[in-house]
Amino acid sequence: MSSNLSSKPRILVIDDDEELALLLTEFLGRYGMVVSAAAHPAEGLRALKSSPPDLLVLDVMLPGSDGFSVCRKIRETSQIPIIMLTARGDLTDRVLGLELGADDYLPKPFEPRELVARIQAVLRRGTPSPTGETLRAGELVLDLSTRVATFQGSKLDLTTAEMELLALLLRHRGRVLTRERILEETRGLDWESFDRSVDVLVSRLRQKLRDDPKSPSFIKTIWGHGYSFVGGGDDA
Repeated sequence: MSSNLSSKPRILVIDDDEELALLLTEFLGRYGMVVSAAAHPAEGLRALKSSPPDLLVLDVMLPGSDGFSVCRKIRETSQIPIIMLTARGDLTDRVLGLELGADDYLPKPFEPRELVARIQAVLRRGTPSPTGETLRAGELVLDLSTRVATFQGSKLDLTTAEMELLALLLRHRGRVLTRERILEETRGLDWESFDRSVDVLVSRLRQKLRDDPKSPSFIKTIWGHGYSFVGGGDDA
């Protein structure tokens, strides 16, 4: 990510509601954000490629294609933070968006100030740690100063949400973290006790670590309680 909260974050909005896009452009601009908008998925993907923003706000309902397809396509090559706008806050939409790699979601209709708060939270989570902290578990290394994770010498392409979850689990190795605790620590916002979001995020992280949930090397499910990181190694 090329900018942080001390500069002017660049936000791309892909939404065919031109009135809403104009509103968000003006409103987010008041909070020091530089906003560009695209009404069509193809237009948005071109903008994303030609001038990558710091964060994407992506609507689910789009002409010619839906936001899920766009999110899936983006995740093939990029880990840019994505906040999805879901109609009516439908649970299926939220789960699917998270499974495809979205970092956050916001149901329509919403207060623009809440979107600001969620954008700021996602960008803050993606800001490198000034302490230069490095967390290790065997061949798994997470460098928080660069926000880069490697496993067996190869870089892991993690989203902001996945990186934050991995750091939290590593810091509390051997301890059981409830879903509520994970939501509180990684989100900092009210997710309406949406426990399923944690399960989806853990599943995504397991896939990238090639971790078998039935015989875990890293993340163990503690039924009825939450999750625990069981990987070996010492922190550096």
